[in-house]
Amino acid sequence: MHKIVFLLALFLVSAQLTAQNLPEGYERGKVLLNSRRYVEAISAFEPFMNSDEYGNLANYAKFYAATAALELNRVEDAIGWLQPLASSSWTNQNESKFLLARAYFQNQQRTEALRLALELQKTDFNEPTQDMVYDFLVQSSTDFMTRNIREFQDIPGYRAALSTVLNQKNVLSSDERSLYYELKGMGITGTDQKTQDGILDLVVILPFTDVSNSRSRNLDPSSFTYELFQGIRFGVSELEKEGIKVNLMSFDSKRDLAHLRNILGDPAIAQADLIIGPIYPDEADLVSAFAENAKIAFVHPLSNLGDRFEDREYSFLFRPSVEDLVDGVVSNLKSRNWGNKVAIGYSGSTRDVQMSTLLEEKLLQEGFDMVGKAELNPANAAKFLTQLRVLPSRDSADVRANQIIFLSDDPAIAQPTLSYIESVTAEVPILVMDSWLGFNFANYEMLEFPNFFFISNNTPRFDSEEMEDFRTDFYSRYLTFPSINAILGSELIYWVGENFSNTDRPLRENFIQSEFLPGKLTWGFDFSNSNYNQYVPVFGMEAGELKPIN
Repeated sequence: MHKIVFLLALFLVSAQLTAQNLPEGYERGKVLLNSRRYVEAISAFEPFMNSDEYGNLANYAKFYAATAALELNRVEDAIGWLQPLASSSWTNQNESKFLLARAYFQNQQRTEALRLALELQKTDFNEPTQDMVYDFLVQSSTDFMTRNIREFQDIPGYRAALSTVLNQKNVLSSDERSLYYELKGMGITGTDQKTQDGILDLVVILPFTDVSNSRSRNLDPSSFTYELFQGIRFGVSELEKEGIKVNLMSFDSKRDLAHLRNILGDPAIAQADLIIGPIYPDEADLVSAFAENAKIAFVHPLSNLGDRFEDREYSFLFRPSVEDLVDGVVSNLKSRNWGNKVAIGYSGSTRDVQMSTLLEEKLLQEGFDMVGKAELNPANAAKFLTQLRVLPSRDSADVRANQIIFLSDDPAIAQPTLSYIESVTAEVPILVMDSWLGFNFANYEMLEFPNFFFISNNTPRFDSEEMEDFRTDFYSRYLTFPSINAILGSELIYWVGENFSNTDRPLRENFIQSEFLPGKLTWGFDFSNSNYNQYVPVFGMEAGELKPIN
């Protein structure tokens, strides 16, 4: 989170300053700051802090010095430099208030920070301020927030953090429970039927922590669940910009079924239009059963295992099911007519084992011949290719298969496979899961032959203008570029928003009655008469861009 201070440097481009001949020492300070040489940067800025001598330049020197001081945890120095800037009328007063609030939070002066957050709500800094408030307070106990709710109840980040912290408690006092429902605009007693009020009520249940694992008992910002939730929050903010009212409630399942059952007993969940998550099969099965009984749509955001939900009306996969993935592969192989000989390598994950079995069955039905099939691990991935006579020499390139399929998301399997392919000259088409596009060791443009093809599993449109805008906006908010999970989280909310209406028809009916829907960050969705995304193209690489091969 400390990297948030670098956001402010983007706002400090001043026409007045660039028009001047700036002192060499001041310019050196900016270079040192950008180089993260914070101690030296502060020393460079300090000679220019006299307002009588340097005028407006002194304000910038203090601001930049405070930025560096926070990186060094010299919070008192930062506060001393920022307080006069935040109270002065100058070009970057709001930027100064934002950074001062950050310093107050870092110094445990939460009341002072929140009062500044109130002042920033009607400025361009409102969104990053709300994120900052949430990120700091969500790590707090409920004591401070419940004591100060009346003063700061108008801060959305405050309310969201308090709601999250209350959700994470095993037992709520009667006062805390009353406060929780007050935050959500509900009475203590819920209603049996969902009220069509024009508000999209979203419940997110994810395993942010794991009470059974001492290493996972605290929220980890680098975890895939946190990344997914970041994307969901971003997507919700985009819907709100379009005028859709959204009530987002998040719950931590803690990988504890007893705790999850308590969550599902909360009357607030009975009012939801949609439940997103949880992730793990035992938790997802429990929530799916609850959703069917309550007649609330439930979406698993990441899984492909649709067999568990075959007889369910309200349970959806955001991604394709195993059967949809297999149908997409078979359809594309038939259209390309590369030949009838197929080899399949697969990992030991449940999805990949199921896919390999069903894919073999359907390929044989379509007249293909299975010339090789093996469960892969990092040690035998390259050997699998040699057994298919994918060899370094053209003279021995009598490859036994016309196409080879790798069913795995494991980078430990992908890396030796790619390393081996880089050393050979075989042109045989190799189909892999689209997750291979995200591995940082992969450079498909450097291969001698463009023979890698990617099976879509809600593949992002990496080169689209919408994706570029998303990456820019996401970075501005979180100071990190979005992961695949963040992209999927945001796209999930886009898909939900496109199917949300103010009519009496529930989301479930909108999902399955919609025709093909182009994606915003992905290639699109087809849920027509299905609880899973049936759109599974296979992509090739052309001039560095993904293109559907069929």
